[in-house]
Order: sequence, then structure tokens, then C-alpha cells
Amino acid sequence: MSTPYPFTAVVGQDDLRLALLLNAVSPAVGGVLVRGEKGTAKSTAVRALSALLPEVEVVVGCRFSCAPGAPDPVCPDGPHETGPGSSRPARVVELPVGASEDRLVGALDIERALAEGVKAFEPGLLADANRGVLYVDEVNLLHDHLVDLLLDAAAMGSSYVEREGVSVRHAARFLLVGTMNPEEGELRPQLLDRFGLTVEVAASREPDLRVEVVRRRLAYDDDPAAFAARWADEENALRARIVAARALLPEVRLGDAALRQIAATCAAFEVDGMRADIVMARTATTLAAWAGRTVVLAEDVRQAALLALPHRRRRNPFDAPGLDEERLDDTLEEFGGGDDTPEDDPDPDGPGGGGQPPQDGPEGPQDGPVETAEEPARPEEPEAPAQPEEGQGGRPAGSGEQSAVRAAEPFRTKMLSVPGLGEGAAGRRSRARTDHGRTTGSRRPRGALTKLHLAATVQAAAPHQRARGRSGRGLVVRRDDLRQATREGREGNLVLFVVDASGSMAARQRMSAVKGAVLSLLLDAYQRRDKVGLITFRGKDATVALPPTSSVDAAAVRLESLPTGGRTPLSAGLLKAHDVLRVERMRDPARRPLLVVVTDGRATGGPDPVALGTRAARLHAADGTASVVVDCESGPVRLGLAGALAGELGGTAVTLDELRADSIAGLVRDVQGASGAHRRVA
Repeated sequence: MSTPYPFTAVVGQDDLRLALLLNAVSPAVGGVLVRGEKGTAKSTAVRALSALLPEVEVVVGCRFSCAPGAPDPVCPDGPHETGPGSSRPARVVELPVGASEDRLVGALDIERALAEGVKAFEPGLLADANRGVLYVDEVNLLHDHLVDLLLDAAAMGSSYVEREGVSVRHAARFLLVGTMNPEEGELRPQLLDRFGLTVEVAASREPDLRVEVVRRRLAYDDDPAAFAARWADEENALRARIVAARALLPEVRLGDAALRQIAATCAAFEVDGMRADIVMARTATTLAAWAGRTVVLAEDVRQAALLALPHRRRRNPFDAPGLDEERLDDTLEEFGGGDDTPEDDPDPDGPGGGGQPPQDGPEGPQDGPVETAEEPARPEEPEAPAQPEEGQGGRPAGSGEQSAVRAAEPFRTKMLSVPGLGEGAAGRRSRARTDHGRTTGSRRPRGALTKLHLAATVQAAAPHQRARGRSGRGLVVRRDDLRQATREGREGNLVLFVVDASGSMAARQRMSAVKGAVLSLLLDAYQRRDKVGLITFRGKDATVALPPTSSVDAAAVRLESLPTGGRTPLSAGLLKAHDVLRVERMRDPARRPLLVVVTDGRATGGPDPVALGTRAARLHAADGTASVVVDCESGPVRLGLAGALAGELGGTAVTLDELRADSIAGLVRDVQGASGAHRRVA
């Protein structure tokens, strides 16, 4: 077994270490979500925590880690008699992002259940993690159906495995710890709320601190055992402090003043529900025990708010997690209402120096405001009337670059979907064959049977009962009789936005509306579990502003800073999109693309720009790429160029007004593929 990196050897990252230690003292805190850029010791710190956790008492031979004093009455390995058990180290069980449902919750042998009436159950990772830690690296990339199972288990403290009327239930009480890189996408709000605490981590910009990180890592890689031995005393001291804090925790008093501050803080920051209040109360109590005190102070409440609230105050997916510390201090001061410090405790921090873990190096980097240079707002100018241009009717394109304008308020959009039946990753956009959804038929299983189609299995076995010598009431079922259920649900798609940022779109009011529409579509893509990409074209070329990614909020940030101006190289934008989609088809052939072109349809610059744009559009039509053109043309004179472009793409055109879900313009329509004729959504 490999030697883990010592927890006390992690350099800096004080908030990360404190959050993990608080959960080690009190699992009721509810776990921790660690957000940060790659290479910041997120996984190293979580894996190192396992060596510090106190041992657990378990029933001998129980695969579900039942406690000897209070065994689970419905444990699949039970019933257990109360009595002495055995001690073992607490487990940190890792859930891989690509794990199957059966690997997570366990698997029932359906063939034996039908033929022999035996509940043969193989436990999954939830059983292994019971009374321990369940760690999910890259938790934001976890498939939706696994997230649903995690939510159910975390809410009920147990896991249910159901297979066609055959069911098994077992306890699944675990500490949920996740790490993620926000650049790769955000978490669903329901799962985000299940994490008690959250911390942001970043690599230090201090050269001395970075040198120490490299020095320790190289020493560990050269000789892990010797490196761990050098930190053994610090590890033992920290382990003893965790045990002492656990023993002190039941004696900690949460006074009315501290409780009032907690409630006022949660109300001031408008967090949803009451879970934040409960988590803050538990965290503040644990902070006091960690500091060796029996009374919760205002400083504990403040630290608890910084750990428990940032991820709960996001109002939409594009809000960055965070807390206004000045507002927090004002709220705590307003609702302080008394001093909970006991008279016989001259040191309010108690032994151990307060709530922070032991320091072993310079202080880590602190988050600070990001300075941005912004040009002063220019007065709005009325949009110029349409004028003819070389090779193209329409308004002349602007030659100068204009500063970025803010997006208008997003709105709920109509659902745009890819026609046909796909087989991509689970999502909420287009129809697809999936592991979850309504049953549409049956087939012979390819590999292990996961979703039994009972009626089809019985129908296949019924004609052979006499030949198989059936004599009793039971059905004689063989492997060849089993049928897998085929199901239809929804998949996520790759939504590639191609946005016209040329001078013809540069009127400030219109560009604000266009950005608001794209932002609305991005929000829709976030809710439907899509990957997104962003291409812009202006001047002489097109740019991949954001390669295809699951981070929809990253696309929103790029969109917000998008400048406008110059000519309209429509063909360059479409050709760049064609190249991006070609590469993505090789990377992920099962994920179907949806091309969204946001433009007024004008094409300028170079020889015969209209013909070049037409040929580029026909490349997408030949590939069968589903597409929609968001027509941004405005003014009293409309040329219908966006509609013509949609016809060449073999897709659909929709105006900005028609894009709204509450528009009177009509019903949800599928985006037409290459074989479809151009039509308006009406």
C-alpha cells in the first residue's frame, strides 16, 4: 500500500485544511466542496485526511460497516447481535467520474433472483463509504444519474437498489467531499447545497512559498516513507487534537447571541431554505471545540459564515461564489447583542491558537479584487439607416472597434433540440437512448444485465418450460431468456455559438439585446447539461473565444467582454465552426452538435463575400449539422438575409422576439437538420 502524503506537510491552503479538519471533528458539518484551479493540492489534501481520522468500531464480517452497539436492523448481512466488534481505520472511498450506477449503489444478480429466489447482492461504493468519507474528484463532471443517486443517499442516509420488484436497502451515512475546477463547469444547485462548507483554493504567487511546495513534493516522490516519517510527530499531534475536539464538542454552548447572529447573517445574504442556518450553527460549534473553548464567539460565527455561505448565495449560474465581508461584519456587529466569552477564560482563542490549523509556512495568498480597465460609457447614437455596400445590400460596416457593452437581462428561451434519436451523454435537450427514462422496448443484453425487461424475459422463457422439465410453480429462466430494457430519455448536446461581432451589429442597444439573447441561451444550455463553445467573427477573421467546454459560465464571461466593430467575415465564422465541429466529432462522436448562428445575415469584406458565406453554410448542411439562425436584423427596412442563411444551412431562423418562451409567436419546434427546408418558427 502506498504511503499517503502527510496532511501537515501541505503548504499553505489554510482554509482548505481547516474545512477538512472541522469535518474530521464533526461529520455533522456536512462535508466540503473544494473549488480551485488545477495543481493546487486539492486531491492531495483530501487523500491525506484519511490518516488523521479516528478508527471506527464495526461488526466483524459486516460488509456495510454496522456499528456493534447499534447495528442496522435491515442490514443485508444481518441480523447482527449487539456485542463487541473490531476496530479498523476510517475509509476514504473515491468515486470515479465515469463509474457505473451498479458500481456506486451495488448490483443484484437478477438471473439468480428469478431462477433461484436468492437476493445475491454485491455492495457498491456507497456501502464501502458508510461511516466514512466519500470523495469525488472532479465532482462537477459527474453524470446526472449518479448525482441523483448521491442526493438520495445523502438525504436519507441509506441506499436502495431496486430491480424489477427485487430490492435491497442498506445504511449509507458518509461525509461527502468533492473537488472541482470551476473552468470545467459548475455543479447543480441541489448537489451544491448538499456540501456543508466550500473553500476556494489558488496557487500562491509568493516565490518562497512555491519553492517550499516544490521542495517537499520532490522529497516525497524520492522516498515517501522517509518523508512521512519526518512529519510523524506533527501528524500525531494533529490526530490527538482532533480526538480532543471530538470529546469537547458535546460540551460547547451555542448562546442566544451567537444564534441570533447566525440567523441574521443568513437572512441578510438571502440564502435559500434553512440548511445554511443549521450548517453555520454546527460549524461555529465545531470551531469553538477546535479552539478548545466551550462557548461559541462572534469570531466563530464569522468564520462559519465564510465557509458555509458563499456557495449558497448564488442567484443564477453566472454568479461567482463569494461573500461581501464588509457587509458580513456590519451584520455581526448589528446583531451582536452581548458577549458570550466566559469570565474564567482569559484567552478567547483557547489552546491551539484559535480556529486555524497549525501553520508551517508563510501565509497563503488572499483573494483580492480584480482590477479592470473600462472605457467611459459613450453616449448612444441612433442606428444609421441602411445603405448599399459593395457586393451586398445593407448598411456599411464600421471600421473602428467599439468598447464592450453589457448584456441585457436574460430571459427564458424556447427549447431548441436536435432532431432524431441520439445516444449521447445524459442531459435535458434532445431525444436519445439512455439508461434512464421511459421504456420503449427490449433487446438481448450486451454484457452484464442492468435494466431487466420483465415481460419480454417471461415471454422469451415461456415457450421452453416443458422442454426444460418445469414441474413446480417457479419459472425456469436461462441466460438466453434475459432481455435488457431499452429506454428513451434526453441527452445533452454540444451547442456551438457563432456570434457576429462586426460593425453591422455594433449599435449599443442592439448589441446589448444580442448579448442578452446569447446569455439566455447559455443559461438554457446550463440547465440542459450541454457543452458549449463560442466563436466570434469580425474584421477579417473569426476567433474561437471559448473551445467546447462544460463551463457555461466561462462562456458568459467571454461574451460579456466581447468588443464589436469592423467588417463582417461571415464565411470565416462558419468555416471556423466547421473545423471545431470536425474535431469534436472525433473526440466525442456520440455527442450531437447544435449550431447557433447569431447574426443579421450580412456578409462583407473580400471578393464576393455572399458567395463565400453560402458555400461555408452548405458545408454544415452536407454534414447534417442541426442549426438555428438567431436573426438580429432591426430597423424599418429588413432584407431577410438571416432567413436566407438559415435556408443554406438547412436549419431554422428565429428572431430575437420569437426566441422568448413567452412569445406569442408560437410553439416549441425542433431545429431542422440538413434535410429540412428552411422555415420560420411561428
